[in-house]
Amino acid sequence: HHEQKDRMNILYTNFHEGNGGGHVTYILNLLRSLLAEHTLTVACPASSRLYRLVSEIEGVKVVPMEFTTRPSSWFGARARLRALLVRERFDIVHVNGSADHKQVMLAMLGLAKRPKVIFTKHNDHPLKSLGHHLRARLATDHVIAVSDHTYNRVRGSVYRQCGITTIRHGVDTEYFAPVTPKEKALFRMQYFGETHKDKIILGSAGGTDLEKGWLDLVYALASLPEPLRARFHLVVAGDPPGPELLSQVIELGLQAQVSFPGLLDDVRPLLAACDIGFVLSYQEALSFACRELMSLGLPVLVTRVGGLPENLIDGEQGWIVEVRDAVGMAEVLRKIANQPNVLNQFGRAARAHAEKWFNLNDFARQTLAVYQNCDGFER
Repeated sequence: HHEQKDRMNILYTNFHEGNGGGHVTYILNLLRSLLAEHTLTVACPASSRLYRLVSEIEGVKVVPMEFTTRPSSWFGARARLRALLVRERFDIVHVNGSADHKQVMLAMLGLAKRPKVIFTKHNDHPLKSLGHHLRARLATDHVIAVSDHTYNRVRGSVYRQCGITTIRHGVDTEYFAPVTPKEKALFRMQYFGETHKDKIILGSAGGTDLEKGWLDLVYALASLPEPLRARFHLVVAGDPPGPELLSQVIELGLQAQVSFPGLLDDVRPLLAACDIGFVLSYQEALSFACRELMSLGLPVLVTRVGGLPENLIDGEQGWIVEVRDAVGMAEVLRKIANQPNVLNQFGRAARAHAEKWFNLNDFARQTLAVYQNCDGFER
């Protein structure tokens, strides 16, 4: 048992090579919140967005690391990871996916003193494989679930023996803050031009994959009678969609009413130009995108799937529809068109809800408490 100390030495691992989505936001939020009091290191692929963004944070060490399952990694990446663990003697390793979790387990084998390993379950993938059984037994001291939905998934798996804590994502509510009506008008002009001044704009930064559900909303829009349909515009940020999905938009004759601005490093100005946010995924553990939209003061339209409904109260800060239910979505669009004043009311409620429940300090404090409990640390 090492001497009790306030400052913890923590390693974060993430295996994503490219964009990395919510994992990146999750790790960055923890780094920025814990940086002043603790020693922080991140190991991730040099090609990743996380590597680039962490490199810009003064005082956090970033180590280029591949998390591959190829046999060659026994001698390359895994040996480097083991050397890092031995040299730095971390108190905590916080893993965020199966690939990095596995690599950490193998790198720790036979270490005289190993760090405690915290695993955050970020997604909805099953936990039944042999690999999960091994990692739960050999290399997991506690599991963080990002929603009640995820908690129940973990509780029904071999990880229940490790102990589970539900900690929902915090978002930076000062960074994701509502804009003034004047700023909104300016952003709207910038992105959509004069013609969209009076349109109801629905926006998402969740990406353009089919399972993100945006195409269901396009079908909902197509089902509305012409004058009503003309009042709406959809915008979907993220990598532009492939030709198959695009051709469906064109077949419906809606290409003028749906825009794809691409992948944006800062989504705030685009979303601030919108009236409503949407996250219509087919599966979702919790959704940073939903929480950011609400923090910006936008009412949200979400699907009843995974942890998504845990973000809001239906009919107060937004609307919950069934997955792939274009008819239900069209119904909501009709309602909004009939009572546009509800948008401001729901938007204010979404912002208040975000300030109360999506607090970044609470999120960081709860996560740190998990580290400290595992490490036998007492104040």
